[in-house]
Amino acid sequence: MIDLPVAPGPIGVFDSGYGGLTILDGIRQLLPQYDYVYLGDNARAPYGTRSFDVVYEFTRQAVMRLFELGCHLVILGCNTASAKALRTIQQHDLPHIDPHRRVLGIIIPTAEVIGQLTQSRHVGILATEGTIRSQSYNIEIEKRHPDVCVTGLACPMWVPLVENNEANGPGADYFVQKNMEQLMASDPKIDTIVLGCTHYPILMPKIEKYKRPGVTVVRQGKYVAQSLDDYLRRHPEMEAKCQKGGHVRYLTTENAEKFSESAWLFLRKRIEVEHIDLG
Repeated sequence: MIDLPVAPGPIGVFDSGYGGLTILDGIRQLLPQYDYVYLGDNARAPYGTRSFDVVYEFTRQAVMRLFELGCHLVILGCNTASAKALRTIQQHDLPHIDPHRRVLGIIIPTAEVIGQLTQSRHVGILATEGTIRSQSYNIEIEKRHPDVCVTGLACPMWVPLVENNEANGPGADYFVQKNMEQLMASDPKIDTIVLGCTHYPILMPKIEKYKRPGVTVVRQGKYVAQSLDDYLRRHPEMEAKCQKGGHVRYLTTENAEKFSESAWLFLRKRIEVEHIDLG
């Protein structure tokens, strides 16, 4: 066991880069009263093509740092980290680090609501290569909704488009249209598409442009926020450990000024950012 603070602390939100800002934004819209610390491991992003072992180690380092900063609860606002590292951290690390701390992911909250959103019982998942290869959405949706057919498609160009500020350019039109058509060709019965990467909501204007009529596109921020709200209501002992001041602290392993500039794409406001080292 390590010696960690026991006083109330902020809720931690971790992502490999910027995409988790869409998760944090959704959480803050519903739960603005809490303090938050956002940590982006931008220096080592993207995680989507990295191995399970590397994603686990990087994610564990970030979680430990957030614990050291006083967080009792950490949200992995990253689909790749949720797919490749969450279960190991929950089952292997937390019992030894501090069994009273919690780490939650963003795949299960999304999987839980799918049954309410699809009428055809055919769902598409658009995500990074790592998330698709992990089959995490397929597994979690099947557990809860065994009658739902899940089809996944990796979209390797979508994150670079967003992070290079090309979300409104012709390249985005080409790749979004191409991938949307590929997904629907794989299963024409799909009526619900999950954006299984936190960068993808930035491409919503293009996604809406090229999706078929009647298809619902699911962004995770809203449902992760609702799940967190429910979790805190069911666990008052954890809720009492979450500091309430309405403040957010932003940390990055990359250049702080660069993060602040790029964060504008996700938050549409200027933020103060601090540099931090991991590992």
